[in-house]
Amino acid sequence: MKQLMMIGFGAMANEVRVHLPKDLELKWVVVPERSIASVQKIVSADVQVISNIEDCNGTPDYVIEVAGQAAVKEHAEKVLANGWNIGLISVGTFADTEFFERLQKTAEQSGAHLHLLAGAIAGIDGIAAAKEGGLEKVTYKGCKSPNSWRGSYAEKLIDLDKVTESTVFYKGTAREAALNFPANANVAATIALAGIGMDETQVELTVDPHSRQNKHTIVASGRFGQMSIEMIGVPLESNPKTSTLAALSVIRACRNSVDAIQI
Repeated sequence: MKQLMMIGFGAMANEVRVHLPKDLELKWVVVPERSIASVQKIVSADVQVISNIEDCNGTPDYVIEVAGQAAVKEHAEKVLANGWNIGLISVGTFADTEFFERLQKTAEQSGAHLHLLAGAIAGIDGIAAAKEGGLEKVTYKGCKSPNSWRGSYAEKLIDLDKVTESTVFYKGTAREAALNFPANANVAATIALAGIGMDETQVELTVDPHSRQNKHTIVASGRFGQMSIEMIGVPLESNPKTSTLAALSVIRACRNSVDAIQI
């Protein structure tokens, strides 16, 4: 039986915990110190709940992060320095080039692997394959309802209360989008890092008053041909701000950590 460490314990973490493969056991949960007692009441007694990686009482076979960018910056480097493989869902953190390069160097020195999970978007395998010798142009298009953009930088660019039709309100690079829209950065950053990079990948963000779901589209071209991939996401019932597919991508990473055959 392999053992798992989970960084974070919100809605996504609970979805993952319920669907863990039978050969992978949750043994450690990393949360802020203020949350240790409440989380310990939820998990079984043999799960160690900690706030610092250095307090881990064993060696995880795999680590997953489902906690957000702040948790990545607090814990990921320590995980990699210990030589532990980690899967990250908060890929938007890597709009910070200096931090990304530091993690890369740490992983190379320790021999650990840093897995960037596909999250809420499909087609990352195709983008990554095309990158090997035929990817020239990539555009990510994100479309959400006005309510889904509230509280974000979008409010400075468009009056969300007066939108009557589907409207593109932002165009820029993946790096700019990740920095300006941190809560919506993971998809754009994942596509960029799988493909032609944060500064070459283009992003278009749209508000649609008639939309009730989030739509993600990748348009790519190059020597390999052309690709257009559309994903209409459904949120988790337990948290409407969390993508169901993003949670499932974490579960898939957990399964790949124990399965002899991987796809």
